[in-house]
Amino acid sequence: MGENKKLIEINNLKKYFPIKKGILNKTTSLVKAVDSVSFTINKGETLGLVGESGCGKTTCGRTIIKLYEPTDGQIIYDGVDIAKLSNKEMVPYRKKMQMIFQDPYASLDSRMTVGDIVGEAIDIHKLMSGKERSERIHYLLERVGLNSEHANRYPHEFSGGQRQRIGIARALAVQPEFIICDEPISALDVSIQAQVVNMLEDLQSDFGLTYLFIAHDLSMVKHISNKVGVMYLGVMMEVAESNELYTHPMHPYTQALLSAIPVPDPKITRGKKRIVLEGEIPSPIDPPPGCRFKGRCKFAKPICSEITPELKDIGSGHFVACHLY
Repeated sequence: MGENKKLIEINNLKKYFPIKKGILNKTTSLVKAVDSVSFTINKGETLGLVGESGCGKTTCGRTIIKLYEPTDGQIIYDGVDIAKLSNKEMVPYRKKMQMIFQDPYASLDSRMTVGDIVGEAIDIHKLMSGKERSERIHYLLERVGLNSEHANRYPHEFSGGQRQRIGIARALAVQPEFIICDEPISALDVSIQAQVVNMLEDLQSDFGLTYLFIAHDLSMVKHISNKVGVMYLGVMMEVAESNELYTHPMHPYTQALLSAIPVPDPKITRGKKRIVLEGEIPSPIDPPPGCRFKGRCKFAKPICSEITPELKDIGSGHFVACHLY
């Protein structure tokens, strides 16, 4: 599926949010939402990004597409570091990179018709007008399982699943190469989730798209992703090919996440041991030195409190940030 040509290369990406206090509005501390994250995505591939709520997955996605300005690090898109580019220099890249948001209702302007929502980016980038523009909008709506008549309706007239399809059509409007799917199915009914994921896979093969798929649901991520990255408290803990990660999880945190996936077979469930994580998630505000996971890890050693483990290749492209390896 992948063409082994790097499209996205993220090197030590950081996004810190300042906490300001007092009359002088002085920065007193920093929320380290994304802290030195690195990974690559090949052209035509899907990288699944997983982790608990609040681990920095969405912030990472929004920083890559520069909805948030990165604090530090490189965002190399097709050989060009876009991290330091100005808004004006980013315009051609905005066309190449699009985002599908988690909440389909909040991300659609309730005062605009569906046709105008899908066509807005076409207008901004001056791609086409008149009859050609209308045909493009109708084609996109039909590609995502809606009708051309839906173009004259408003977002409140649709179900959650249909609204997410509108969001997908909007993302496709400018013929992007790379789409960040930010939990695109978490707000939808389980019956609709599989339909939307299958549609995303069809669109990927038809249009040659590359995805960063952010999600909670590890079983769905396995289904759609070539590679999977596991994040914890702003840091990447493990990255590997999808099958490799699910069959040989190395990091204790990944092992705990995978043990929580429900299995529909009672015989397997009976013999399956759930790893329950003890302890509290530390605060992302000025986190302590060493491994972020050490307070909840049963294998923690003194070195885990002193030195932050680096994400290193332990063979065949399987990267782990853990002092056990």
